Amino acid sequence: MTQTHFTLNNGQKIPSIGLGTWQSAPGEVAKAVEHALKSGYRHLDCAWAYGNEAEVGQGIKASGVPREEIFVTSKLFELHHHPEHVPLAIKDTLKNLGLEYLDLYLLHWNINLEVDAPAGTLPQNEHRVKGSSGKFKLDVALSDDVTPTWREMEKLVDQGLVKSIGISNFNINRTKKLLKVARIKPVADQVELSIQCPQPELVAWLKKNDILPQGYSPLGGTGKTNLRDNEIVKKIADQHGVQTANILLSWLVARGVNPVPKSVTPERIENNLKLVDLTKEQYDELESLSQSHPPNRVCDQSDSFEPVYDIYQENDPEFSDKVQFAKEQ
Repeated sequence: MTQTHFTLNNGQKIPSIGLGTWQSAPGEVAKAVEHALKSGYRHLDCAWAYGNEAEVGQGIKASGVPREEIFVTSKLFELHHHPEHVPLAIKDTLKNLGLEYLDLYLLHWNINLEVDAPAGTLPQNEHRVKGSSGKFKLDVALSDDVTPTWREMEKLVDQGLVKSIGISNFNINRTKKLLKVARIKPVADQVELSIQCPQPELVAWLKKNDILPQGYSPLGGTGKTNLRDNEIVKKIADQHGVQTANILLSWLVARGVNPVPKSVTPERIENNLKLVDLTKEQYDELESLSQSHPPNRVCDQSDSFEPVYDIYQENDPEFSDKVQFAKEQ
């Protein structure tokens, strides 16, 4: 049978498919959230950085679905990692969503930007500091060591403002560093996961360490159809009488991954919730397809800031996921 939920390392259950809200335009996301919840979704993936949490909250309210039935995730943005900003950030997110607590709060990135904001206020995008290159400056010390930020996130659990905390865009090396200092273990790591970006070592390592791998851009990213048009995926979809998106999402769930596909189209929202039971042969075919090409990311901010910061360390001779995973075998 297809898996309807995953169990987190603190015992919380999270629905196996969530509705992503990244790049959902103003005027669309409230209706998308309302339709998703009325169609059976019980997992919403949000973030302060998406700029649409108030509309997500409107959609939740309009759906009529009781709050306790919905698993809501949001994310602490890279402007808000300084300890004094974490309480302000969760307060703003909860106000925008119209909620009293989150089910899961993630560190959105393992990087932190320098900000110049008045004391006691939550930094906004206009408070970012530009360097000599014209790019925004990173706070390298807080990016290298997220312990001060994590301590504040742990306090949010103690205060009942969030039920679980986790990470996003962390590789094996950076997650290992966090686990050495964490009082509360992250329950999930949300990273880019799809057939074009399968990250097998990271997925295996996270599962081994009882951290749920969550997958954003599980269909290859907004506006891209290369995965959905693949002949192998099409063949398996025809065998099940479903669309190719259903096969891609079912493969991820079968891998132990929690995908959060984004859509504002009612038909696609409904369709993405349908999972199928893949045979071993079908699963293996999709695994082989995922390994048949170099990984291709939709999202990488490594050269977007000053200084350049190797977020994923994919080619690092010591800290790449391949090397870190091999060390433990």
